[in-house]
Amino acid sequence: MTGQRALRALNDALLRCVRLERRVDPYVRPLLDRLLRPPLQALTQWCVNVRRRDEHLRPAEEKALPGEAGIAEAITRQMARFIAREYAPGSVERAGNTKTYGVVAGEFTVLGDLPGRLRHGVFAHPATYRAWVRFAGPGPLAPPDIEDNGILSIGVKLLGVEGGTLLDDERATQDFTGISAPTFTTPNVVENLALQQHVYAGTPLLYFLDPRRPHLCDLVMQGLYARTHASPLRTRYWSCTPYLLGEGQAMQYSLVPRDAARGRAPWRPADDYLRRALTATLREGDVVFDFLVQLQTDPHRMPVENASVVWPERLSPFVPVATLRLPRQDVDASAQFALADRLSFNPWHALPAHRPLGNQNRARRAVYLQLSRLRQSMNGTPHTDPSDDVPGAGP
Repeated sequence: MTGQRALRALNDALLRCVRLERRVDPYVRPLLDRLLRPPLQALTQWCVNVRRRDEHLRPAEEKALPGEAGIAEAITRQMARFIAREYAPGSVERAGNTKTYGVVAGEFTVLGDLPGRLRHGVFAHPATYRAWVRFAGPGPLAPPDIEDNGILSIGVKLLGVEGGTLLDDERATQDFTGISAPTFTTPNVVENLALQQHVYAGTPLLYFLDPRRPHLCDLVMQGLYARTHASPLRTRYWSCTPYLLGEGQAMQYSLVPRDAARGRAPWRPADDYLRRALTATLREGDVVFDFLVQLQTDPHRMPVENASVVWPERLSPFVPVATLRLPRQDVDASAQFALADRLSFNPWHALPAHRPLGNQNRARRAVYLQLSRLRQSMNGTPHTDPSDDVPGAGP
């Protein structure tokens, strides 16, 4: 017990250093990103890749890890324990992507004249879909924004999608989710379980620094993209994990804001300054993201099962396939947060043509579904299928 208290104290001391850096970050980060991020990312990715062996998989081919299903169940139990300990019934937050900055109405428009290799699933034909878009923080708790704003998340739920989803709790939706870093926090579900154990113990930073099982490359990659954001609407998001695009073809995707002017977070920010920035921006005018996809062209250099690897753009550049427009709107916080409680974002709310790939995505099917049901049950906010054309269920 004494040893665990010492580890928590060390973790908290490191966390205070991170929070101090958040205050000065806006003044030095733009220059550091331009000068240092490209070479540091290249070096880090070299370190990640030099230890990997080529398993000679085919394009979009998956390879399950030993005991993968049991690991996914263990992750669910671990995160459920955390929720039960940290939250009282009626006030339960998501265990990941926790703090909601806003849920806003959007329009997702598929471009015309796409190359044949891209015309699959929702991209098969030019179309415009209504959408709900949720912007959120990393979690697993929801402190003041300045203390926990390094990596942001996005969830896009398209409505009225024909073809049926891979989860039967919704009928006509397609979810796209991402974070503001090109790699995920953990490379696979084995390490994700280790991270969740550290989270429960109150030592999440020590997951990366454990001398017996270090994850320094993942720490560096997250650190290269973790910054003091001025607004959730002004940063790029990546899927980090792959998905099918048709049959036998894998993709990753990214959402890039057309207006990426950073601005600066206030020196003395309000606890919810990111929500305020989102609300103020949409009150003034539209916000547009370009939706880009990147096709897998080398199954080894662009792996399906390892989320710590950046797919090289020199092998396959990102290509625009759609736009996500968030029209000018007044964001009613109470109504939007109530909707956020009823909505569930899951990458398996997907057409078969966009089936999630890789061990972390396979785990998410059960983990996200069970934790969503737990949260909504404890809060008394039953899941809403936006396919039901109820008032407030669409833009």
